[in-house]
Amino acid sequence: MFSKTTRSPEIFRLGSAGISAETVKRAAVILRSGGVVIYPTETFYALGAVATLEEAVSRIFQIKGRDFAKALPLIAADLPAVLDAVSKWPEAARLLSHLFWPGPLSLVVPASPSLPPALHAGTGKIALRISSHPVASLLAKLSGGLLISTSANISGAPAPQNCAGLDKGLLSCVDALLDAGDLPGGFPSTIVDISVYPVAILREGKIAAEQILGVFGK
Repeated sequence: MFSKTTRSPEIFRLGSAGISAETVKRAAVILRSGGVVIYPTETFYALGAVATLEEAVSRIFQIKGRDFAKALPLIAADLPAVLDAVSKWPEAARLLSHLFWPGPLSLVVPASPSLPPALHAGTGKIALRISSHPVASLLAKLSGGLLISTSANISGAPAPQNCAGLDKGLLSCVDALLDAGDLPGGFPSTIVDISVYPVAILREGKIAAEQILGVFGK
């Protein structure tokens, strides 16, 4: 299951004084070199790697014990990074991203052929969003634009709201941790498949289904 590192992860503590861009930059250097980093999002801690590095993508699956048939979601730094990651950007995606991004809404769209197939489990579709969390957003930007964002847990276990909730075995397999203290938790991001008509809500989370469907007058 685990792909163990040769040393303990580097821990970057993000204090109450605010986010240190220099600290996030150091974590981004680790990511760009093929590393795996745990970082905070709007809800829970996430396990991240640069989405275009195939070996790093494989490490995420191994560390989580995740089924290779399950695609990995992404956080994008901005809309240009999103458009680089997709082969089509439907009007429904444009509408929803305008209304709910940055925020906890993942849109499933056709993936760019430049992305590693393992990332989307060979489905040709990828789930991505722009995060409203300042650390996640900056980390995506500094690491190249596209960052894997799957919960920092062993597959099937609860997603962690704080570092005390991180599995010790999982923690020993990553290269760095951005510790932002306690996170809000609650519902995860909502996932909407835009590649089908009508759009399909795959998971209802922070954003209610009625809000999504209301955009299309349903």
